[in-house]
Amino acid sequence: MLVAVVLPATAQTRRVGTVNPLSPRQQAPYEVVYEFDMVDVQPQFPGGERGLINYINNTREYPYHAYRNRIQGRVLCSFIVGVDGKVSHVELVRGAIDESLNREALRVISEMPRWSAGQVGGMTVPVRVILPVAFRL
Repeated sequence: MLVAVVLPATAQTRRVGTVNPLSPRQQAPYEVVYEFDMVDVQPQFPGGERGLINYINNTREYPYHAYRNRIQGRVLCSFIVGVDGKVSHVELVRGAIDESLNREALRVISEMPRWSAGQVGGMTVPVRVILPVAFRL
């Protein structure tokens, strides 16, 4: 279970691990996660912005039902680029009208290759990224 607690300033703190509800004294470790625009060096997809657009366009598959019914939309997703560049904690921020578009956007982001990690003060840090995935006919 992942519980987020918002802190003032530039970072969010997230509790990582599972918490046993029968043992309220159990403390899970915290992971500090920075927002994308609050770091010194932002995480970057291999190939930069152009590489990210190409990856999404080449990996995304329009769900048959949505395509046949001419359903379009934009899915807003959130994920964390870890200190090792791996994408994790992929979540839906705002979905499209059709659930199949939401599932496809989450699949595309979950399968992303490693990014270059973000940095604060010369140290690599986990960074939360929000990315739209568009479905247009």
